[in-house]
Amino acid sequence: METLVLVIHVLAALAIVGLVLLQHGKGADVGAAFGGGASGSLFGASGSANFLSRTTAGLAVVFFLTSMGLTYFSTRKTEPKGVMATQPAPAQSLPSQIPVPVAPPEPAAPAGQAAPAGQGAAPDPGSKAQEVPK
Repeated sequence: METLVLVIHVLAALAIVGLVLLQHGKGADVGAAFGGGASGSLFGASGSANFLSRTTAGLAVVFFLTSMGLTYFSTRKTEPKGVMATQPAPAQSLPSQIPVPVAPPEPAAPAGQAAPAGQGAAPDPGSKAQEVPK
């Protein structure tokens, strides 16, 4: 069903392009007023605008409806169809949860003393956290 809607969509798009290219622009009316444009018209002097514009409007409706249909079909897909979905699973799989190292809790301040404001546990000896750049 999706393929049929896609084919109709592409055909409607090509037909719209063709019909728009067949239509005369507003500048062509000035040339027709002096006798240059009406003789070579395919549908006559007055009938081309109505027929072409109505056909173009109808094809535009078909194009928009097929666009919405293709959007509906694309949102209804549940299984991925990419290249990686067709590959077999690796022989050695990673564990489902990798253990995360947990830092030991900071020692509490001795009873009766409050920890100084802004200072927690002493920094590691190899840390440069207490150095001030000069």
